[in-house]
Amino acid sequence: MRTLTPAGRLGRAPAAALVALTLALAAPAGAVDLVETATLEARIAAGELPPVAERAPSVPRVVEVAEPGQHGGDLRTIMGRSKDIRLMVVYGYARLVGYTPEFEMLPDILEDVTVEEGRIFTFKLRPGHKWSDGHPFTAEDFRYWWEDMANNEELSPFGAPALLQVAGEFPQVRVVDETTVQYVWSNPNPYFLPLLAGASPLYIYAPSHYLKQFHPAYADAAELKKMVKKSRRRSWASLHNSRDNMYNSDNPALPSLQPWTNTTRPPSQRFTFERNPYFHRVDQNGRQLPYFDRVVMTIADSKLIPAKAGAGDTDLQARSLFMTHYPFLREAEAREDFSTLLWDTAKGSHMALFPNLNHADPAWRKLFRDVRFRRALSLGIDRDEINQVLFFGLAQPSNNTMQEASPLYRDQYRMVWTEFDPDRANELLDEIGLTERSSSGLRLLADGRPLELVIETAGEDTEQIDVLELIHDTWQELGIKVFTRPSQREVFRNRVFAGETMIAIWSGLENGIPTPDTSPDELAPTKQIKLQWPAWGQYIETKGKAGQPADIPEAQHLLRLNDEWSRTATTNERESIWHEMLALYTDQQFSIGVVCCTKQPVVITNGMKNVPQDGIYNWDPGAHFGMYMPDTFWLDASVN
Repeated sequence: MRTLTPAGRLGRAPAAALVALTLALAAPAGAVDLVETATLEARIAAGELPPVAERAPSVPRVVEVAEPGQHGGDLRTIMGRSKDIRLMVVYGYARLVGYTPEFEMLPDILEDVTVEEGRIFTFKLRPGHKWSDGHPFTAEDFRYWWEDMANNEELSPFGAPALLQVAGEFPQVRVVDETTVQYVWSNPNPYFLPLLAGASPLYIYAPSHYLKQFHPAYADAAELKKMVKKSRRRSWASLHNSRDNMYNSDNPALPSLQPWTNTTRPPSQRFTFERNPYFHRVDQNGRQLPYFDRVVMTIADSKLIPAKAGAGDTDLQARSLFMTHYPFLREAEAREDFSTLLWDTAKGSHMALFPNLNHADPAWRKLFRDVRFRRALSLGIDRDEINQVLFFGLAQPSNNTMQEASPLYRDQYRMVWTEFDPDRANELLDEIGLTERSSSGLRLLADGRPLELVIETAGEDTEQIDVLELIHDTWQELGIKVFTRPSQREVFRNRVFAGETMIAIWSGLENGIPTPDTSPDELAPTKQIKLQWPAWGQYIETKGKAGQPADIPEAQHLLRLNDEWSRTATTNERESIWHEMLALYTDQQFSIGVVCCTKQPVVITNGMKNVPQDGIYNWDPGAHFGMYMPDTFWLDASVN
């Protein structure tokens, strides 16, 4: 038996290299006397809620808080669109297992996890744990999701999530008893726990007591028919799917395990999230978390959020804030009684360009698939100028690859094809055959069309537009004209998926400081969301039912290496595979990084406790604020 101790690096997957061992994953034990939440006492007295001893699990998660706080108050934050309410699930970060600020993985919703041979996962639920509506959270919620949702052809026409497959095999799901569930594969599954700990997690459970009313296997047929008609949905499956998305937070009636639950039905310009009175975490003094009674989220144009932050309209803000806003925020601090922290980031590149290798137009597709063209584009970017002009020299010119904090870092991965070298770029473009030019100096394709590239953005990030303006000037000297097309995130992604986008700009690798035991699947075309090869990723995600198979040797080789990594037992072998993938990925310039290691401004109201002065702001792993547990944040009014 091996017990995981609080030590680890970003992206560590505890079961990854323990094929021959049994691993017990357990949070630090502790026993506390529970303290009633003062702001709930009126509801308790009215009989609306039971006392805290009956609300919290009999074995709650005890969190050692640096500065234990008091209950009460509102936490204000601002988002750029109504759909961003799903970020409350990110920030709340209640997960079966989750990352600590040291990037150690520990049970959270679960009491403990046992992993045998890297392939047998036994989950022990916390006795007495309840959903936000007070109904017991039990193994039945796992069974319902697996049997009645994931394996129901009408609810899941593509079948259970492909992410649960190992060597083409789905797990055997066993309900051992009311608080014990087991997942068994024939081969090790190093992806399972990290998927459950993700910012957008793989949900393998659902509130069955609520959702059964929408399922024909449990609901009264006549009542279900009435509900479908009233909802104006096409079928019971459409109705069920509209009610069951725990990540989106768009159904206030859906029970939750998060620290706060949404009480506002979208669309709205203001959303209120109220404390979950049955939340499973308590501090060391027995106070049930969260400390804040409510989170109030205002929706505003993302371009206005920096000004609103500078006016003191938010208590906790990083969304839509960039380094270009930092001088303004610092100047406004004293006037509006807030502080601006600078957290590290952990992406492979703060932003990157993604030539669409699945573009619908054959001529553009052929050009984007020519590695000489991708290398020429990279050589034509003056990264030092971008760093100085936009990031105050605090960033580093870089490919979209590993940061120095990763044991996988190599100088060559960061620097290959990143030197600003217009002469070499012109040579490569000439080699391709792009030698004919228009009267205005633009290079011409073989069919006579000018080399005009439209780079598309999600329209949420003015920083991306600023970078593209500088790239426009240096690419113009190569005979390449750049146009920028902002849109909305859904439109942006759908255009990429449809092969209509030439080049997209987005952030780079989510995890820029992994270990060899972290999955390298970001480097291979495994997901549709990867903007340089969406059709190839969709093919993998849908098990060949949609998309297209990768059809260039280098991408095929990355897929083979990724598969080999998943079947390799030792850290040394996995490290070797990582380096082969990194060398190939950066040399091929499948994504073109610009700068890395930037800082993230974080605005907090003065008096806010337990927000780290030095943190890492990252999507996955990290969940932005999530791994720092915002349910432990509180406002000391005496400071203001």
